[in-house]
Order: sequence, then structure tokens, then C-alpha cells
Amino acid sequence: MPATNQTTIYVGLNDADTGAQRFDTEKYVSILKNVCRGYRVAFSVHRINGGYFHEDGRYTEENTLCLTLMDIPADTVTEIAKDLCAFFHQESVMVTTSPCSVVFVKEQI
Repeated sequence: MPATNQTTIYVGLNDADTGAQRFDTEKYVSILKNVCRGYRVAFSVHRINGGYFHEDGRYTEENTLCLTLMDIPADTVTEIAKDLCAFFHQESVMVTTSPCSVVFVKEQI
């Protein structure tokens, strides 16, 4: 199996200034899907909860979207992360990358 890169972008949903979530989570999911469609990348998204320490020391707990991308060029990942950071009005978003194996299994009856 050839190795591929799995990239995950974690995007909090609380506004960077107010510390509160401004819109329903489904609205953010819709925006995220449109961003991925615009970049023509396949994706998975999960809703999770997380905590974050702002640069000024404030701590917030928030709903977070976890966007998983497989074998996407690093520059494209960076552009997607920048778009989501701006659209969701975040101080920052977290991007992780790790090698993994991918297998597509098909079966018919």
C-alpha cells in the first residue's frame, strides 16, 4: 500500500472577538462544504467539542468542526485553512498532517 497524507483542519465555531457562536452549527457546516466544493476536494467532517487558549490568555470551550482531507497538496490545505479561519472569524485554526494507508474496498452481491 502506498502511503498517503491525512490532513485534519480543526475549526472552532466561537467568534474570535465575542467568544460566542454566532450561527447555528449547520450554517458553518454548509459553508465548510461549499469551501471544499470550491476547491474540488473530497472530505469528511465531524462535529466535536474542544477548548482553546487565545493569544491574550482567555480560555474558551466551543463546538469545533474537524475537517479531514486525504492526499491534498499542502498549499491547497493552507488556502482552505485560511479561508475557513477568515469565514468563521477565528484567531487561528489548527492543521495536523500524518502519513496513513488508504484502501478502498468494493463488493457486490
